[in-house]
Amino acid sequence: MTRIVDDRELPLGKRTKLYRFFEILPGFLTYSMLALVVILSIVQPLWAAIYILLVILAMFVRAIGVAYRTIHGHQALVAAQKVDWSQRLHDLAQAYRGKLPSHKADSRVFESRRHAAIVRAVVDRKLSIPNPELIYHAVIIAAYNESYDVIKPTIESVRATTYDNDKLIVYLAYEERGGESIEKTAQRLKKEYASAFKTFQIIKHPKDLPDEIPGKGPNITYAGKKLQAWCDRQHIPYDDVIVTTLDSDNRPYPSYFDYVSYEYLVRPNRERLSYQPIALYFGNIWDAPAPMRVLATGNSFWTVISSMRPHTLRNFAAHSQPLSALVKINYWSKRSIVEDGHQYWRSYFYYNGDYGVVPIHVPIYQDAVMADTFRKTAIAQFKQLRRWGYGASDIPYVAVRIFTRARTVPFWEGFARFWRLLDGHVSLSTSAIIVAFGGWVPLLLNREASRNYTVHSLPIVISYIQSIALIGLFITILLMMKMLPPRPARYKRRRTIAMILQWFLMPVTAICYGALAPINAQTHLLLGKYLESFDVTDKATFASREKAKKNKGRRRIRMKKQRK
Repeated sequence: MTRIVDDRELPLGKRTKLYRFFEILPGFLTYSMLALVVILSIVQPLWAAIYILLVILAMFVRAIGVAYRTIHGHQALVAAQKVDWSQRLHDLAQAYRGKLPSHKADSRVFESRRHAAIVRAVVDRKLSIPNPELIYHAVIIAAYNESYDVIKPTIESVRATTYDNDKLIVYLAYEERGGESIEKTAQRLKKEYASAFKTFQIIKHPKDLPDEIPGKGPNITYAGKKLQAWCDRQHIPYDDVIVTTLDSDNRPYPSYFDYVSYEYLVRPNRERLSYQPIALYFGNIWDAPAPMRVLATGNSFWTVISSMRPHTLRNFAAHSQPLSALVKINYWSKRSIVEDGHQYWRSYFYYNGDYGVVPIHVPIYQDAVMADTFRKTAIAQFKQLRRWGYGASDIPYVAVRIFTRARTVPFWEGFARFWRLLDGHVSLSTSAIIVAFGGWVPLLLNREASRNYTVHSLPIVISYIQSIALIGLFITILLMMKMLPPRPARYKRRRTIAMILQWFLMPVTAICYGALAPINAQTHLLLGKYLESFDVTDKATFASREKAKKNKGRRRIRMKKQRK
């Protein structure tokens, strides 16, 4: 049994002065950057113009990098999906026995040369790997009160993967707080999938347990400990189990588990790594409202871009990690509503900086936000992005482990990570607002500004930069159309046209959601009004939404009759 040591959890209750300083910092910087536009416009419009141009140019340079990585990330995504990862696992199994595969590697296939070199190294005993035939995948599916129609396709997609189902351990982790409905759904699914995997178990997370907040982290941690106990009873070593966490609407690509197994086996420091797929929010993309489609596509491409920067990649949404590491780290945070991103920092500091994330260039499909009504959808989308923006709560957690004597990681390496974390959150909350309105602020607030040629020309210069930046948007639209699932038969061709025209909403979604949601999260941190309850994202299906519309229509008819 592996001993569990201090997992360095987030604080609950009172913080130290240093911790509070770094909690305040992101919100303070965000409001300062926005206020500086106004203050400089009044005091010295030329300085304001220079400041605004610097911010926009920095964003423009980033946009060039984003466009480049979008193209290459998409190429890697397409190429990796064509690989027979099951065959590559079989090659490793043969190499483990000292045999070279009988077939020749095709140099045109994704990372085929790397694969050939790895197989040769295993055969020559220059690379030691575990037995590929003994690797299990444990899948923890987190649920709150989602319907049977939402959860069943996720379980079906796990069963439909190319990995041996007898090596799949599936846990449906649901909340007692979800009520009778999720209890009935869990019991129904247990009957249907009792013999579909090595084991299929339903785990009810009790409500109001001490030292945890209501959220996904405590739920999957509770299930993870049940998994550990089951592995002990089955005498399955923790090193032979890779754990993947899924939300109730996640659908892994068919070769996902084979791909993760392959990367896990060939990495010498396999325990000190987690494995991050690409999240594509295309599961219900044709049904979701236009603003949510724009946001879902943007979030999808963000994960594609992130996969091309392994040195900055962090855990996000669905991801995989060895059970041996999870046991040592004490699973996931029970005090953070962003347990996925926070898991990176828990692991990074536990392993004293010797930790990384491996990109897995195949998707796990997820749903865009969609509730029964547009109003509910809009609110749910804001809450989801606010929760993601609350990843700023990691800033003080990281800071106190780098800028104090408690530091266990190299200073400059840790500082670089801290800076990227802080810069990312502040830029996210300020850039869209400054780009949209910054050019006009000096002219509106200072009458003298119009006499200065630089200040007067600022809106024109910004518009030119934005025009050039549209190239990146065109790339996104083109790649989106290639990646979209087939249009459902219930929609006509004009729906495809709407998929293109929806991008006119991007300035609105970028400000109302992309900027204001993280500002809201940072404000909570700044004021000490902590978000300590997980806002579950609504996951309605097309059928449930249509049913809700019909019921609403019937209620209106009844009310009219009653009035008469």
